Amino acid sequence: MLLELAEWMARHFTSLHLFQYITFRAIMAALTALAVSLLLGPALIRKLAALKAGQVVRSDGPQTHLAKAGTPTMGGLLILFAVGIATLLWADLGNRYVWVVLAVTLLFGAIGFYDDYRKLVLKDSRGLASRWKYFWQSVFGLGAAVFLYQTHQLPAETALYVPLFKQVAIPLGVFFVVVGYFIIVGFSNAVNLTDGLDGLAIMPSVLVSGALGIFAYLAGNKLFSEYLGIPAIPGAGELAIFCSALAGAGLGFLWFNTYPAQVFMGDVGALAIGAALGCVALIVRQEIVLLVMGGVFVLETASVMLQVGSFKLRGKRIFRMAPIHHHFELKGWPEPRVIVRFWIISVVLVLIGLATLKVR
Repeated sequence: MLLELAEWMARHFTSLHLFQYITFRAIMAALTALAVSLLLGPALIRKLAALKAGQVVRSDGPQTHLAKAGTPTMGGLLILFAVGIATLLWADLGNRYVWVVLAVTLLFGAIGFYDDYRKLVLKDSRGLASRWKYFWQSVFGLGAAVFLYQTHQLPAETALYVPLFKQVAIPLGVFFVVVGYFIIVGFSNAVNLTDGLDGLAIMPSVLVSGALGIFAYLAGNKLFSEYLGIPAIPGAGELAIFCSALAGAGLGFLWFNTYPAQVFMGDVGALAIGAALGCVALIVRQEIVLLVMGGVFVLETASVMLQVGSFKLRGKRIFRMAPIHHHFELKGWPEPRVIVRFWIISVVLVLIGLATLKVR
């Protein structure tokens, strides 16, 4: 929006050519989303408290969590609102990638909102039935993947690139849709599983989003992409605006979500963020790197799968409780220790992912 306005006014004010630079708009998007989150956060928390949209705590979980019962949830609405405003203000609205990622984010957020609303406001313990939740995730995930496949213009947009190797690009053809589906839906659920402690999910999301923004910017620049040996995706650079907005909104949310949390993200935030990260990685052709940088999310998901599989096959549990962050709590780790150590792991994994830019 502001880009189009600046381009029109630049005929009279040459300084407005600054808006043409993605780096400038990315910084402004991050600051805008951060400001919106900080300004609207207290009002949203009060509104959620008035609706009695409070967290329900499992009785079989860590006893330290019982004190969290009633903490306002659905705070992910704040993230979605901040990201939406910042992206619409600073991104090029003529860019199809921006609209695809925004649509995926909001649609997955709508699934989470309906589930949260039924459970927390209407007090329906069933919420949205798992089969229907997965059904709508599949519809929206497949829809985005099919759209990207049908509108792709270059072979690079649908090839699978393997980190560390410059010349390894596997043409996926129609299997691009399958890969896209699993990345978007899978990562959406992975972030949702990780969202179990104060700030545990949002900080890794901020880090991964910032790193994906760098990948998007470089992929959208022909010179940089050729130099670094990564796929050149024309127009992908605008996703740096979205990623910066998500990082800024996430930091703003963390202001209220840090231990001890004043508000929880809820499915409305976790499902949306995970799907957004998956969609961006799919567009910039960095699915494998996403699995590395988002290793905390992958670990949390794997721990649940292993726990369920082991119990069904052997009748025994591997962990004291899954997802794995609860395992460490039950071992006696204080919640802040678990959170910060998982953050440190995320920092390391994101740095490893960024290192693949040069090690090819």
